[in-house]
Amino acid sequence: MTEQPIRVLLVEDQTLMRQGMQTILDLEPGFRVVGTAGDGEEGIRQAMTLRPDIILMDVQMPRMNGLEAIAAICGAWPEAKIIILTTFARDDYVFEGMRSGARGFLLKDTPANDLTQIIRRVYSGEVFIQPEIASRMLREMICPGAAPLEPLTEREHDVLVLLAQGYGNREIAERLVISEGTVKNHVSNILGKLQAENRTQAVAIARRHGLL
Repeated sequence: MTEQPIRVLLVEDQTLMRQGMQTILDLEPGFRVVGTAGDGEEGIRQAMTLRPDIILMDVQMPRMNGLEAIAAICGAWPEAKIIILTTFARDDYVFEGMRSGARGFLLKDTPANDLTQIIRRVYSGEVFIQPEIASRMLREMICPGAAPLEPLTEREHDVLVLLAQGYGNREIAERLVISEGTVKNHVSNILGKLQAENRTQAVAIARRHGLL
């Protein structure tokens, strides 16, 4: 009797990334991509219709982000096995995603062989978090700090990275091709979300929470 392939739903707004993962999984024995979606709302619809074995879920997407989609899917279908897929190893994504029902956390630069192994492990019932992320979560549980930080947008994270490198507003604006006024707004949002009084403190807090 032939073993049934693991049925996977890909929810990712970047077309090249989505197509690349689909190609990897379609070429790997034991996997079958049964659906793809480019935003959280479509991901929910396909998840509830297809009931795949595994859902790979991006975080930052239009219309509805991945964390909101995970909460909606797991609220209606608690048995769903969802792996968070993201660019940044952010603790706030991990905590919120796991609280919502995700079973794994995976960075987009994970090698193809690791990707398939992790999917198999979650499919078999394991909860998987990459070791460096798990260590930070454990430290937070043992020595809890302040209230969880509000998640940064991808653009805010871009600005934060340049702040950490010592760039001023004008230089950040030139590098990101945005106005200085927009940079100031992003910096203000970053300070508020990181509960920081100034840029130096914001960078320190970001590093402490694994955002840099």
